[in-house]
Amino acid sequence: MQPLILKQDLRKEFSTPERCFIFESLNASNDHLSVARARVEPGVITRWHCVDGTVERYIVGEGTGRVEVGDLPPTEVGPGDVVLIPAGVRQRITNIGQTELIFYCVCTPPFEQKNYCDLEERA
Repeated sequence: MQPLILKQDLRKEFSTPERCFIFESLNASNDHLSVARARVEPGVITRWHCVDGTVERYIVGEGTGRVEVGDLPPTEVGPGDVVLIPAGVRQRITNIGQTELIFYCVCTPPFEQKNYCDLEERA
């Protein structure tokens, strides 16, 4: 692996069916993790989902949310909070603030779309 600096280019942000916006900061086959910036607009609840075979961490950067993970009670999160989501565990987050909720998703192994499971119909 070589030293590398990756600049944020939000023109590459895309909308997802999960009801949020994603910018993939790092998702390369030569690394052991992936990092994505997620943005949820005020009042929006993301879809119930899980990621099979992938441990995910949310690191909240801006805004206020209410996260639901597995059987834990809904919990308010804000800047600096970290949410650990084991592989295959259901999750969703609600932006309960007046501004955008921005958090980083750090996945090990790196996120692959084929491992994403929409659970909205089963919730």
